[in-house]
Amino acid sequence: MAQASARATGATGAALASSRSPAILIGAIRRWIVDGLVQESEQRRLFPWLAVTFGFGILVCFTATDGQPALAAPLLVASALSALALRLGSRPVALALVLGLAVAFLGFAAATLRMQVVAAPVLARTTIAPLTGLVEALDEREVGARLIVLVESFGNLPPDRRPRRVRVSYKKALALKPGDFISATARLLPPPDAARPGGYDFARDAYFRGIGAVGSLVGKIEVKPPPRPLPRSVALAAAVDDARNALTRRITDANGGQAGAVAAALVTGKRGLINAETNEVLRAAGIYHVVSISGLHMVLAAGVVFWLVRALLALIPGLALVWPIKKIAAGFAMVGVTAYCVFSGWDIAAERSLIMTLVMLGAILVDRPALSMRNLALAALIALAREPDGILGPSFQMSFGAVAGLIACAGALNRWMPPREGAGLLARTWRFLAVAVLGTLATTLIAQIATASFATYHFQTVQPFGIVGNALTLPLVSLAVMPAAVLGILAYPFALDQPVWWAMGLAVRGMLTISGWISGFGHATLVVPAYGSTALCLLALALLLLTLPVSSLRWIGLAPAALGVVLATMPPRYDVYIDREGGGAAFRDGDGRLSILGSPPAFVLEQWLKADGDSRKVAAVAASPRSRCDTVGCVVELGPGRIVALVKDKRAFAEDCERASVIIARRDAPKDCRAGFVIDRAYLALRGATAIRFGPEGPQVTSAHQPHSRPPWRRAVAVVTPSPSPPKESGPSAKPIEAEADDGDPSSETQPDGLQ
Repeated sequence: MAQASARATGATGAALASSRSPAILIGAIRRWIVDGLVQESEQRRLFPWLAVTFGFGILVCFTATDGQPALAAPLLVASALSALALRLGSRPVALALVLGLAVAFLGFAAATLRMQVVAAPVLARTTIAPLTGLVEALDEREVGARLIVLVESFGNLPPDRRPRRVRVSYKKALALKPGDFISATARLLPPPDAARPGGYDFARDAYFRGIGAVGSLVGKIEVKPPPRPLPRSVALAAAVDDARNALTRRITDANGGQAGAVAAALVTGKRGLINAETNEVLRAAGIYHVVSISGLHMVLAAGVVFWLVRALLALIPGLALVWPIKKIAAGFAMVGVTAYCVFSGWDIAAERSLIMTLVMLGAILVDRPALSMRNLALAALIALAREPDGILGPSFQMSFGAVAGLIACAGALNRWMPPREGAGLLARTWRFLAVAVLGTLATTLIAQIATASFATYHFQTVQPFGIVGNALTLPLVSLAVMPAAVLGILAYPFALDQPVWWAMGLAVRGMLTISGWISGFGHATLVVPAYGSTALCLLALALLLLTLPVSSLRWIGLAPAALGVVLATMPPRYDVYIDREGGGAAFRDGDGRLSILGSPPAFVLEQWLKADGDSRKVAAVAASPRSRCDTVGCVVELGPGRIVALVKDKRAFAEDCERASVIIARRDAPKDCRAGFVIDRAYLALRGATAIRFGPEGPQVTSAHQPHSRPPWRRAVAVVTPSPSPPKESGPSAKPIEAEADDGDPSSETQPDGLQ
């Protein structure tokens, strides 16, 4: 009886323990979270999350709004929340939530203000007409040049309906310079939208740069006196750009070949003389970030100036003992790196890196640690407040992601470095070499991991040997190339710079030799399929959770990281890609790879191949035997009831509308067309590039943008009247914009900065 009672008591106790275990577990999780938040607060690591909420507000404004939001609305809400926060001093959790929400509305307001400030007309359609305007900037290319023109007149468009600024190319050598007022005939068209759903949107970037049209100049270009005196800001910008071109030519003349072109790009930011082959070699080696003026260059330029000034002051014992030479050197470095940014063109990526560098140098002036997460958050807030649209591009994402990863791992890196033991020369030399090698390898690996999600999302490429390329070339860049660049700029006014540029060219040749060797490895560049924005958001959230906290709460980031990786490995695979103009398409052939239908532009086809994870070159993609083409169109049958027809001539509509399940046409289809899906000119004008996936429930259609969503960079506000007698010249005037890689190619428009 006693044994039975004991068994009953034990069973009851087990049942009670079982019922209480979820409550115990929940309580333990709650204590873990509270303890982690207390530690974060004590370490003052909640401030960086304000930059995150600021960016979240920007993303909501750019991606979720329909129409132009009012600026007063988010400002009023942010003000009300800020007033509420003043009354929540004794409630830290509520205070943090309210402050975060207020900063999010401020980010929304910053994005709204940015759209209002840059608002300008966008050209409505392809037009050939007389163009007059001021050359604001000029980038020399291997053949011809690319100009940014501040438009004075274009055809008969009134001022409120013509583009304010256009980007045009010219294929002949001309004696033009920034500041010239030109008159020419131009073939202009609207900045192109994304080449595929989810792809890079050049129209958006062009809008925020004030560019309302792109194209080419045709025939003779005349240089005339400007109709009015130039504004000081425009004249100064033109003078700086002219000086950059002059120094670019001087550096290339001192070295010649691609070594001279790369050396000039490192100093002036002018990359137009670097040919496509060299660009591919640098990308394959994982060091293309070296030729894009960005965080690496700003840090090295500031470091060289800081070291030189501090070393010179240290030579004077009286000054070194009395004056704060470290702060003085930091001040000179701030001036020097700002001048370098101005002279290198004040590019968006360079400006962002300058802000980050100035914040960290400013920390030295106020006796604070230079490399800290708070400083990084402050730099992000300043950069986003100035240019909120930067958060949408790879440059901002990769630069701040890389630095966040490096700061988060700084403590572990310091523990792994060889100890400071031994005062002998051999011991010091050994430690210096070990720190240099291990530091380069570790920082490169950390930065590559931190930026991998952004790089693969935007460019669909992975460079597996990038760590080798960076380990071998960054010492050259740090110890030879950038110091020579600083010395060359200092010697340039005295005309004593030629030997410096020659020496710099030797180091650059070594860098190109190493890059060429690495690019020869098998699979030096891997193409991966494009994945969706949901996976990117999860991976970005994981990066934030793994880097910003100092407590064990950071391991929460493993959950979104795992889910993001799973989604990234299951990207959507479309069966048909359709050009945004309706002139061509690509379909999945029997071997699982894409084949062309019609004549899609080369640049667009390249983007489709990369999105599909296909490493083939455009020239290797041909029409499939399954497709049948004649003078009026093309037809391909992808399966039972899956006939895709591409209409070239209106005569094909009668037959294709009866038999095809999908009609593709660059002209308007008849209203009585009975095809399942009609993707014609009207459809593409509203939705842009389109992709189709055939499933058991029928075709699933995805487009680059929704018809009801009309952001300002896709708003066609100009109605253009063509020139009454357009020129009948061939060449650039007859070339579609997609055929020019620099008009809409993300690899040439938005280079990532920071370490890779």
